[in-house]
Amino acid sequence: MMRPMLEFWFDFASSYSYVASQRVEALCKEAGVPMRWRPFLLGPLFTAQLGIKDSPFNTQPVRGRYMWRDVERLCEKYGLPFKRPETFPQRSILAARVACVALEKPWCADFIRGVFRAEFGEGRDIATHAVLGDVLSSIGVDPAKVFPEAELDPVKRQLRAFTDEATALGVFGAPNAVVGKELFFGQDRLEDAIAWAKKHP
Repeated sequence: MMRPMLEFWFDFASSYSYVASQRVEALCKEAGVPMRWRPFLLGPLFTAQLGIKDSPFNTQPVRGRYMWRDVERLCEKYGLPFKRPETFPQRSILAARVACVALEKPWCADFIRGVFRAEFGEGRDIATHAVLGDVLSSIGVDPAKVFPEAELDPVKRQLRAFTDEATALGVFGAPNAVVGKELFFGQDRLEDAIAWAKKHP
């Protein structure tokens, strides 16, 4: 019996998406639940839903302080490297466009996990071609072949379409696991989403 697809919706600027991105594929494989990656941009959602052009973790410092400590604890729990980037949130549009290029490629998951590790595991600036190029090169992909495609109009339209779809799904933050019409928000809901997929084929 074919189990429903788990869609993993993420923004590279999201600290909690970092933790979830390093866990979700292995969890899905172990459970026999198919998954696919879905990059989108939180910025337009925050502007439309909250009327802000920054992360709520910055506009509400008490939430921000909690988030950073929480992410430190989660990284310790799951054995993940952590180094807080100097800039938060980072501009994630180029990385998201490259992820759109990668979606049907065998290196997609490695690229996504690698970008998150560069940003939150090493504290590097993923807005730069240099850092993204390093990630691509480390997984055996030629950046010179990928970056031009990431700037093409079809890819830009794809990312906008994903962001619009996230809005239609009721997304208000990241990460999210979507199974059918069910939305599971937060890295701590991955197991719940997978259990739902197994129970509701």
